Amino acid sequence: MLRYSALLASPIALFALAGCQTVYEEAASEIATAQIRDRSGANVGTARLYSLSGEVTVSASFTGLPAGTKAVHLHTAGDCSAADFTSAGGHLNPGGHEHGTANPRGAHLGDLPNVTIAADGSGTMSTVLRGTLEGISDDIFDADGTAIVVHEGPDDYRSDPAGAAGGRIACGVVTAS
Repeated sequence: MLRYSALLASPIALFALAGCQTVYEEAASEIATAQIRDRSGANVGTARLYSLSGEVTVSASFTGLPAGTKAVHLHTAGDCSAADFTSAGGHLNPGGHEHGTANPRGAHLGDLPNVTIAADGSGTMSTVLRGTLEGISDDIFDADGTAIVVHEGPDDYRSDPAGAAGGRIACGVVTAS
């Protein structure tokens, strides 16, 4: 009976934890979300953009992705219609910089940290974007929108234009909340 109870409690505990927010998220205003889908159309993640005191944070959680380190970027077009997600365009780069947080001539606004995906396909990442909500809002919510894209490999944080991260394996359109 104990084993049976533990099996029932695990999904219930996971469901309860899924609804938890960080202290930052509770204090911040959600300004956008994105449902991230893989090439087969399966939902593999959710990204949320929050604003607090003018600062913008991107938080994403993933399930069902291949294990390993993956690059995550904001792209210039809110369009995930192409089978390989190239319809999302290049990295969001309103300043005309080179790619990479380790590049002395970088970084793009869309350069986000890598996410480590565990053997069970799950992972999370969170980062503060460069700039204030007032300064970057027009770039994120422009006429053709913005997408968040997951690549098949890690970003090396310096190779221009995309960090040698490989093909695009998942994409989500960022929509204002």
